[in-house]
This record gives sequence, structure tokens and C-alpha cells, in this order.
Amino acid sequence: MEPFTQSLHFLFFLLILLLPNILVYRTLADGVTTDEARQLRDEVREMFYHAFDGYMEHAFPLDELRPLSCGGEDSLGGYALTLIDSLDTLALLGDRERFASSVEWIGKNIQFDINKTVSVFETTIRVLGGLLSAHLIASDYATGMKIPSYDNQLLNLAEDLARRLLPAFDTPTGIPFGSVNLLHGVDEHENKITSTAGGGTLTLEFGVLSRLTNDSIFEQVTKNAVLGIWARRSKLDLVGAHINVFTGEWTQKDAGIGTSIDSFYEYLLKAYLLFGDEEYLYIFQESYAAAMHYLFNDPWYVEVNMDSAAIVWPLFNSLQAFWPGLQVLAGDIDPAIRTHAAFFSVWKRYGFTPEGFNLATLTVQQGQKSYPLRPELIESTYWLYKATRDPRYLAAGRDMIASLQFGARCPCGYCHISDVEFHKKEDHMESFFLAETVKYLWLLFDLAVGPENLVENGPYKYIFSTEGHLLPATPQISLAKEHCSYFGAYCKIGDSKEKSGTLDVSDDPQETNGSKVFGDRSHTGFPSDSFLGSIPATGLIKQGFCPGLTHGQKYGITYLASEDVSTTQKESTAVQSHSVVVVSDQLTIYSPSKSQSDDNDAQT
Repeated sequence: MEPFTQSLHFLFFLLILLLPNILVYRTLADGVTTDEARQLRDEVREMFYHAFDGYMEHAFPLDELRPLSCGGEDSLGGYALTLIDSLDTLALLGDRERFASSVEWIGKNIQFDINKTVSVFETTIRVLGGLLSAHLIASDYATGMKIPSYDNQLLNLAEDLARRLLPAFDTPTGIPFGSVNLLHGVDEHENKITSTAGGGTLTLEFGVLSRLTNDSIFEQVTKNAVLGIWARRSKLDLVGAHINVFTGEWTQKDAGIGTSIDSFYEYLLKAYLLFGDEEYLYIFQESYAAAMHYLFNDPWYVEVNMDSAAIVWPLFNSLQAFWPGLQVLAGDIDPAIRTHAAFFSVWKRYGFTPEGFNLATLTVQQGQKSYPLRPELIESTYWLYKATRDPRYLAAGRDMIASLQFGARCPCGYCHISDVEFHKKEDHMESFFLAETVKYLWLLFDLAVGPENLVENGPYKYIFSTEGHLLPATPQISLAKEHCSYFGAYCKIGDSKEKSGTLDVSDDPQETNGSKVFGDRSHTGFPSDSFLGSIPATGLIKQGFCPGLTHGQKYGITYLASEDVSTTQKESTAVQSHSVVVVSDQLTIYSPSKSQSDDNDAQT
């Protein structure tokens, strides 16, 4: 009977997707006042220090905190991982004393010539990214957090670490091994299978390092890895989840936006925004269009076979929750709003987002009931509030704080939730809780009360790494290839035709934030195809002049001022003509307005 039951569940899932005219129900949370937003911001600050102080008192210099038993554990390499991951959050909060003392301790005590086999991906985003972000803050007077005694210690550590990771890239495909020994390189028996995210989410950290050290090798190897993955995409412009780094064969052909693939998409767009490399933009446009065409079942995303587009996994997994935030950066606001509402309805149902939620049975996926303090939904909440100033996102943030405070707070920090249905706590706290989760919550409410922080009011526009580290669009990083502007040289970049270096972005809210229909694969869905789709390549550069940062590099998102959008407009933007099903405990299920025939065509 079990296969028959599963078939019924799957048919129910398809029925939900196909129903065209289901009554629309929406519930709006109470608004958050300015005074309450200020109190919530201060509460998030206290949350950070409860966990950070717990780590420093009970776990430091081990990697991570055991918040229930008030102990510590080495989980990555044994080099004070949580402290390194927390550095730029300390700076963001304006804690000069602890930021300076932490930077000084790391510069004097951390070394990487150790016999440890580490994850290339995790070490890059947590450790390398943390060191680089803190270096860029500590070395620059313009940030207001410069440390007078600082002498590039963190940059030197970052370069040493990255060179120890380089042997992982020595493969026939250019896609790196998943792990490397910091002392001996890649073991001869190392697993040759790696994830798409693991191989394609290294460009920001390595690229910044290349610009800071004037050594192009770091940027070259990580871009080669991205190109190696993209070259092996399917005819549908989809990539799978796992690949053999020697043969280039896909060992898992499930295509999605979540587990094992998620940040591959993220770094394509962010590498373009930070470095201005239009090759990343082109790949992002193609891959994003394919994802919206084959994976998007409005407002959910499913996993499909990368060759046939046949649905293989009707599952919402928690790592998908970054996607609305990425769509904000791309200017595709409307689907981001709908998807965030659907994802948040899962949070409201359980108090947290489980690692997996089955869209066919509308239940937590067996074996994926945990919530390891992930930041992705909070991150998207921050970006959507920044783009729309819609108070619903403050209300969502308030609910998230309540869940963490009442469900995850432990004596010395915040605990993993091993089962979201029963809120059972587990004695572990990942370093990203301090690097990302509380950071995005604090930024959300600081933005609401009138921001006074490095990100919103600092000297640069920042790109957040996938670990939430702050990477500034400084001239040294973002204009590295346009050095002629500093020397008054006569240089030629791109073709010989002189083109405009400016980008015209309409002030019309319908144009700048409107969503496009993705039925036509040739349409990327970006607003009027102008925000990202038609940014001109640099042409002939006249003496003493090079184009500055693009609009995307300057602003990060297409910003829509709150006074330009009425409450009525925001209400209609959120739902448009899409149908909604609401179950009794506020779980929101949408059915798509587009036809499923596209998927059927792809399978024939």
C-alpha cells in the first residue's frame, strides 16, 4: 500500500499546482512601530552577545560552542572558527574594543601549517572570507574601525590559507576537490565527487584576494571552476548537484536552487556586481532564466532532472530560502515576494523552517526535521524590506526573533533544533549563527529605525558573501581592470566602438520592480531587461577617463522608496492573479498561473 499512498501524495501535489482559481486568503500581521523596531534591534544585539560571550567564555579557542552544556568543539580545523566568522559582525555593531582585540589575537596566534584535512568550500566562505572582510575593515580609516596597530596580519593569513587550498584545483576539469589537507595537499584517495555549490562558490573570496595581493592565480582558478561547471550544463541550461572533478560526469543530475547548488547561482550575480566581469552576468542570466522556466512552480521551486526537466523531488528545503534575496539583487521583485510568503508560511507553521518540507504531503520530510539556525529566510526578509520598505517584513522578523528566543535559546548560546515539530534542542551552534543569522536580523531592524551602520551609511557599497561577510566595492576591488583611470593612460577594453558607461534605470516602480512572465525562455525576467540585461561593455577609454562602478555595483539593488508605493499597490503586488490555498495553520500554497505544458514539452 505504501507505493499507492506515495502516488496519491504526488498526485495531490500536482493538483495543487494545476488548480487555477482557488480563493485567495491573506493574513497581515500587526505592524511594527519605530519604537518597537528599535527595541527589537537592541534585542538582536543582546542575542549576539549572549552567544558570542558564551563562545568566548566556554569554547574559545575551539571552533564552535556547545550552547547547552557550555563546552566547545573543533569542527573544521581547530583555529577559533567562530571568532574569525564573527569579526565583521563585531565591526558592524560598532564594538571597536572587541573587534580590535580579536583581530590582534588572531594575528598573533592563528596559523594554518597544520595537518588537517578541511572542506575547501567551508574553509573559503567561513575562514578566508572572515579574514578578508575583517582586514578590509581594520585597514581602512574610511570604515571608522581602523586599528592603528594593524599591519596586514589578517591579509597575510588569508593569502597563506588560500595557497594551501590551491592544490585542490589541480584537476582535469578545473573543478576543485571537496577537501584538501592544509599541510600535505590532496590525499591520493580523496573523493573525486564534489557538489556544484562546493566548486562554484569560491569566486568572491579568491577574487578579492587576487585584487588585494596583485596575484591573479586565486581569481583564475576559481573562475575556471565556474566555467568548468557551466561547460557541462545540460541542453536546458541546468546544472546538476554533484559532479566528478576528473571526468566531468554528473553523478547526481537533480537540478534545483537548494542543497548542493544554491550558492552557485548566488556567486554568479555577486561576482558580476563586485568585479564587473560580464561573463558572470551572462552565465547568471542564462542559468536564472532556465531555473525560472523549469524549476519555478509559482511560488515554490522543485527539483527536476537536468536533462529532461521531469520533476524528481517536490520538496522545499531550507537552503532555497536565499533565493528571494538573490532575486531582489537581480531586480526581479514580484516572484521574490510570492516565494518569500510561501517559505515564511512554513516558518509560521512550525516556528522554524525544517531542512525539508514535502510539498506533496504538506508535512516535514522524514529525516529532515532539523533547523540548524540557518539564516537564509532571514536574509531574504532583510533584502525584501530594503527593496520595498513593506512593514510585513518587519513583522516577519519579529516572529523570527520570538522563535529563536523562546525555542532555541540555551544557557550559553542558541541551540540547533533537531525536530521543528517538537522544538527539541541539540547541543550545537554553528559559527554562521553569529556571522549571518543575527547579522541580518540586526540589519533589518536597524534599517527600520534609521540606519547608522557600516553597510547602509559607510563609504562603500557592500556585497555580502554567502557566509554574510562584508566585501566592499572599493576601487581596488571593483575597478582593478580599469587602472587607466588612475594613471591617465589611453587604454582599450572590449571592442573599439565607444559606448556609454552609464545605465539608465527607469523611475517607474512598475518598470523597475515589475515581474515578467517566464513562459518565454528568451526573456530573463529582469525589469525591462535594463537593470542587468543591457549594461554595455566598456568601449574605447579616452585619456584620463574610465567608467566608474555600474549601477548594480553602486547600489546593489533597484531601490523603491516607500513613499512611492501605496499600501494598496503593495497588496496587489504581493498576490497579483496567483491563486492561494491556506491550510488552517497558516501554511500558504500557491498554484501557478502559467501552464505546465512547458514542463511537458521539455520531457518529450
